[in-house]
Amino acid sequence: MKEKTVLPVVVVALVGALVLTLGLWAMNASNQSVATAVEGADRSLERFEWKLVTTWPKGLPGLGTAPENFARRVNAMSGGRLTVRVYGAGEVVPPFEVFDAVSQGVAEMGHGAAYYWKGKIPASVFFTAVPFGMTAQEINGWLHYGGGLELWRELYAPFGVRPFAGGSTGVQMAGWFNRELKSAADLNGLKMRIPGLAGEVFAASGGTAVRLAGGEIYTSMQTGVIDAVEWVGPLNDRTLGLMEVAEYYYYPGWHEPGAMLEFTVNQQAFDRLPPDLQSIVEEAARATNGDMLDEFTARNNQSLTSLIDDYGTKLRPLPDDVVDVLYSNAVTALDALRQSDPMAAKIGSSYEEFLIGVRNYHEISERAYLNVRDRVLPPVSFTDSQ
Repeated sequence: MKEKTVLPVVVVALVGALVLTLGLWAMNASNQSVATAVEGADRSLERFEWKLVTTWPKGLPGLGTAPENFARRVNAMSGGRLTVRVYGAGEVVPPFEVFDAVSQGVAEMGHGAAYYWKGKIPASVFFTAVPFGMTAQEINGWLHYGGGLELWRELYAPFGVRPFAGGSTGVQMAGWFNRELKSAADLNGLKMRIPGLAGEVFAASGGTAVRLAGGEIYTSMQTGVIDAVEWVGPLNDRTLGLMEVAEYYYYPGWHEPGAMLEFTVNQQAFDRLPPDLQSIVEEAARATNGDMLDEFTARNNQSLTSLIDDYGTKLRPLPDDVVDVLYSNAVTALDALRQSDPMAAKIGSSYEEFLIGVRNYHEISERAYLNVRDRVLPPVSFTDSQ
């Protein structure tokens, strides 16, 4: 009789153990869900405060206002969870130390131009401007749909810095000169503020390239430290008062056909953000990038008209032989850069391949349309352009 009761007892015991195990598992899963929810709630309430240092005088149209606009967008989109305080050139670090400040965590963000770091990162010039290279529209296409941004981030990764496109000026002016350029011979001995790869090109063409921050340009021209200066274009140049220290204003900007600026972010600071705030930084940078080009497009013409009509600026095209000399030396400088630096070779190949393709299409789109428009519309000219 006792043997008949063993099986039911065992079954009951097994069922009890199973129920207990399932209960403990369910309780643990529930606790994990609660913990995850609490953790998520904590992250959504977390606040971050960032410093953004720039290479520009604070409030300068376009260049100086872009970081302010970025900070405003981030604050609004994050509901105040991420606030960004902007510092102009020299307020926290000197203008040419912005990259190092971001890399070392002195500031979480920076705004500047990649070619300012050419001495440290030779290939950085591709991400601001290449003489006779891509326009703003083209370089934006390369960065966001042609693999350029991935190469940029690969280039900066060893420094713990994450770059974003930070605005474009469009085609710049060739610069201000205190004497008229009649031929390539007039470049000889000319001291000009001109950075990046273009500085090497200018030096090879007979001039002397001088590296100056924006806040030093006016005084340097006024006192004769330099004979010529390229800055940006009519909107910014008029703001700096360059028409007061130079008579001749030359076009086009062979050296910066679509100068791209950059937001730099300390990678560790970026990684500490929750995913939604990371996305907000990405989207605010993208919006600011487009907005700057819109502003320059809208305001440069009015500023140029004022420079000519109100200040007597003498607008001139670069002589053909000046352009030819600059182009020849640009080819040499670019080849030397690509041969001397593996990352420059890698990035340069991508840049060149994209440029060839986009030029091919623009022949029957942008250029063809402009040619047709010029044929059917009345000609446009400035009174002092000859």
